[in-house]
Amino acid sequence: MGRTIPSFRIALEMEKEGWKPFRNALDKSDRKKFDEMFDIHRLYTSACSYAVQPVRLYPILMSILLFNFQELTKCVKEVEWMEAKVSSMEKERGLTTSTREQLSTNDQNGH
Repeated sequence: MGRTIPSFRIALEMEKEGWKPFRNALDKSDRKKFDEMFDIHRLYTSACSYAVQPVRLYPILMSILLFNFQELTKCVKEVEWMEAKVSSMEKERGLTTSTREQLSTNDQNGH
C-alpha cells in the first residue's frame, strides 16, 4: 500500500518539532519573531490542508511568503499615497521639482 500523508495539523506539529533545536538556539527576541512567523500559516490553514504536499514545510513557507507579500504591497501603496499627497502639497505651494532638489541639496550640504 502507498504512504498516506498526515493531516496538515499533525504535519505542522511534526515540522515545528523538527525546528525546535534551531528555535532554541535563537535569542529570546528572535524566538518570539520565529514563533510569530511560524504561526502565520494559521491564516491559511484551509489552503495548506488542501495543498497536500509531501514536503510539509512548503505550505508553511508559501503562507509566510503570501502574508509578507501582502504586507509589502500595503506598504508600497501607503508610500505611493504619501508621495502623491506630498506632491499635491508641493504643487499647492508652488514648489517645482528643481526647487525640491535644491532644498534637498542644501539640506545635505548643511545649509
